Amino acid sequence: MPTESTLLDGPSLLETALAHHRVGQLGEARVLYGQILQSEPGHPDALHFLGLLACQMGQHDAGLALIEQSIDSHPNGIYYNNFGNMLREKGRLVEAIEAYRRAVALDPGYPEAHNNLGNALREANQPDAAMRSCAQAIALNPDYAEAYNNLANALQDLGDLEAASQSYSRAIELHPDYAEAHNNLGNVLRAQNLPDAAIASYRRAVALKPGLRTAHFNLSVLLNANGQQDEAIRSLRTSLDPDDANAHNNFGILLRDICDFESALTHFDKALALKPDFAEAHCNRGNALRRLNRFEEAVHSSLRALELDPALAEAHNVLGSAYLGLSQHETAVLHLRRATELDPANSDAHHHLAWAYFALGEPGEAMESCRAALLLAPGDARMFLTLGDILRGLGDLVGGSAAYRQALEINPGLEGAHQGLIFSSASAACEPPETLVLDARRYGEYVTGQVRQFQHTTQRNMGPLRIGFVSGDLREHPVAVFLESVLAQLDPARVELFAYATHPDEDAMTARLKPQFARWSQVSGMTDETMAHRIYDDDIHILLDLAGHTSHNRLGVFAWKPAPVQASWLGFFATTGVEAVDYILGDRHVLRLGEESHFVEKLWRLPDSYLCFTPPQTEIAVGPLPMLANGVVTFGCLNNIGKIGDEVVALWSRVLHAVPGSRLLLKASQLDQAILRGDVIMRFARRGIDAARLILAGRSSRDAHLNAFNQIDIALDPFPYPGGTTSVEGLWMGVPVLTRQGDRFLSHVGESIVNTAGLPDWVARDNDDYVEKAVAFSSDPARLASLRAGLRQQLVASPLCDAPRFARNLEDAFEDMWNAFAATAVAT
Repeated sequence: MPTESTLLDGPSLLETALAHHRVGQLGEARVLYGQILQSEPGHPDALHFLGLLACQMGQHDAGLALIEQSIDSHPNGIYYNNFGNMLREKGRLVEAIEAYRRAVALDPGYPEAHNNLGNALREANQPDAAMRSCAQAIALNPDYAEAYNNLANALQDLGDLEAASQSYSRAIELHPDYAEAHNNLGNVLRAQNLPDAAIASYRRAVALKPGLRTAHFNLSVLLNANGQQDEAIRSLRTSLDPDDANAHNNFGILLRDICDFESALTHFDKALALKPDFAEAHCNRGNALRRLNRFEEAVHSSLRALELDPALAEAHNVLGSAYLGLSQHETAVLHLRRATELDPANSDAHHHLAWAYFALGEPGEAMESCRAALLLAPGDARMFLTLGDILRGLGDLVGGSAAYRQALEINPGLEGAHQGLIFSSASAACEPPETLVLDARRYGEYVTGQVRQFQHTTQRNMGPLRIGFVSGDLREHPVAVFLESVLAQLDPARVELFAYATHPDEDAMTARLKPQFARWSQVSGMTDETMAHRIYDDDIHILLDLAGHTSHNRLGVFAWKPAPVQASWLGFFATTGVEAVDYILGDRHVLRLGEESHFVEKLWRLPDSYLCFTPPQTEIAVGPLPMLANGVVTFGCLNNIGKIGDEVVALWSRVLHAVPGSRLLLKASQLDQAILRGDVIMRFARRGIDAARLILAGRSSRDAHLNAFNQIDIALDPFPYPGGTTSVEGLWMGVPVLTRQGDRFLSHVGESIVNTAGLPDWVARDNDDYVEKAVAFSSDPARLASLRAGLRQQLVASPLCDAPRFARNLEDAFEDMWNAFAATAVAT
């Protein structure tokens, strides 16, 4: 809009032209300006305002030439101010600043020119000079709202947030409907860590000016960070310019942050269609693909980003984490290290690097990277979750539990931390059962609060019960070892089996299990809700959880109650905490009378054992008793090193001291790591056991693992987390297992195995009895040799290997569970 000249005096043709100009009737105004110039070719106001009109119509070169003619004819502050505005609009910032300076030199009392000069100086990265110019405009006009807004912009650039906030507030006080000032105040409040006040300012800005895209975007970012994702999406969608690549990229980031990765990809693709060389969008696309487990595509997008911008740290981070997903750990480390070199403050890169180092078997470096991530993002619960996972992997279950608790203090809804805490606490038995139940209930309440449960009737089609098995371990895994022979013996006339595999990997064991199921569903990529609907639509009568709080569990699905009867069996050793799980299956040894309070579920005791071992397909001969050839006793444990806590080391050291010359063979995959081998040697050394008495072995094939028992006379069971598969494998290889009584499901597992195998004398009451039994058994080589020679046959003849008997017991349990449900449902 043109600015009136003080040269006008009274009604005139020029005033009529200006009136048309102000209301946007540019054609009419141009005709009238032309008439004036036709009669008076050098008329300065007509030249000036015709020049402004030409600029408005996009004819900048011609317009600026006309304005310059008007200035040559009659130099004054107004002309120079308008000239500066047109130059600035054209991007000629240096010339615009000079024009504004000429304006204020000619008219020092012209507040608009001082304000415009301040704006231009700020654009030229001269915030201090900008501040002085805006302050001068305010001195000349104390009620100048725009000048207060621009002064605040300069103050914000100078880092004086409090003064900026006051200046924006003054602008709003003078002009309450000043949308831009509300938006700018929101920026300062956000920088002052006042998110609620900032959101209120942004909301006011968009209410006053719905088309203010900047305010919509700022509001959406803050709402997203504040957990108000739905409103964030609505706000950003309102501001989305369909032809703006940056806008699509930003919208994609927001959608990615709320885990809507498919929609995020759509917007990243739109951004790249508009701007193919947009490195950041290629990087963000790779990140979304990575989160969808489309790792190969993520690598491709990230590499394209790095072709365009080799120094883009986030692209190295995304590329490294994609290689991590492809199990290319060494390559992952290279890119993640580069990401941290380019951007040392990138907490995600340090976080991913920790995982890559840990996967490479370098726990020291993993811990260092994890600590770096925590220093950078101490309020990010994910970092404590990773710390817990690393500590748990190193066998520090108590430390892992503490890290998970810290994660939950920050984010009570972090499901992985709930499950990590429950698993670690249960495995270490470092908390009383009451605390474990409380933690598990808290998790159960959380997942149940996220769902709407299905309703069921007692109606049942004629035919077998439909039994669903939910597991990520339907492959070479201990769960499958205790499942394979049972499935083959279940009567299809009584039960129809459905598998829901929650892990995508398959192997030879998977190939043997699949034919036992009427339907096999790969559900690893499904959401809990989608998977629950699949189970419900399959009309499953009884749904079995085979994981508990171990990896790849889907307890969140059980919270939906997709089947009328639900139970947990085999994969875990404590309560799930989920009220929708009706039963936990065990036996009289692991589900002791008097321990009912340890569980949210009702207890269901199978008659003999809750385990049924599938013997190895390879026939590995049982060797002679090693002590007969060695002349010394070799104790052994082939369990995960995480089960061997300090109390276990202390007791086993007592055993070694009590049996002169005896040795201890420890075999675990973690012992391939030098740092952990050194730690084990040091822990025993502190208790007077020389390293020469320790035999340490790492990962091997299963056949080699089984053959290792031929070097062991007596297996020592750890506690409170005893062996399961390993103990039964030892019995199958003729090696008896010395176990210790416990006080909960987990620590009763060894008792169940040993008693069911017919070796009740091998259960120690306490630590002293454990040492006494170790001494007594090792002092009688003839008895040990005799036991060794017949132990495999004894095991195979026991309920631990009687698959037909176990299958009938399990079928009966399923029928009784269903009948109990039907009776209860009818009664209510």
